[in-house]
Amino acid sequence: MVTSWLTWCADSGWACPELPRTVKRRREKRAETRAVDWHTIDRLCSRRDVPLRDKCLFRMLYETSSRASAVLQLNVEDLDLRNRSATIRQKGGHQIQVAWGDGTAAILGRLVAGRTSGPVFLTDLPAGPQRAAAAKSRDIDETGRTRLSYGRARALIERYTGGEITLHQLRHSSLTHLAEAGVGTTTLMAKSGHANLRSLQRYARPSFAAVQAATELLADPPTRKRRT
Repeated sequence: MVTSWLTWCADSGWACPELPRTVKRRREKRAETRAVDWHTIDRLCSRRDVPLRDKCLFRMLYETSSRASAVLQLNVEDLDLRNRSATIRQKGGHQIQVAWGDGTAAILGRLVAGRTSGPVFLTDLPAGPQRAAAAKSRDIDETGRTRLSYGRARALIERYTGGEITLHQLRHSSLTHLAEAGVGTTTLMAKSGHANLRSLQRYARPSFAAVQAATELLADPPTRKRRT
């Protein structure tokens, strides 16, 4: 968050201090249980104090099972609103098509209404003097606002949840919930963009509640013949 603010100050032509080179980026907390309950995510995305832009971002991260860095790079012209899909650039440079559901579709159209190009997720502040560089990198739209950064998005979700939910946890939770619902591994890999099963398994970890539900099946397996 501090880095994003200092960058904006520099772009605006203001004199500002520089961070020491020894300062390292804070890493997100790694919780042992990565999945967040669906109702908790839904409540976050339904809160009145959460702006439309942020609700849409959180919904899209969950429903697409995508990395925040990739979703934040989406431009309006990349969206296929009718088919609820878009092509995003994954880690490593390869592209995949992602899809979202009713929750995102209900508000995404409102977020980009009247815009034909530029970043989907914009900052609240206009760009500084370096508008040409931002325009060249497609990080600015016709209103003069620039693309929302990962650091700023991370700070926002921390503010709304008190640090209980991270951007990355939305992706983890999505894959876990799909795995619990019985979605096959091949489909999960296609949806998340994982290249191998080992990397997927770190994300799609069923909760203990799902383990308990599965255990109940042992009490009366469907293949067991009832005696009359």
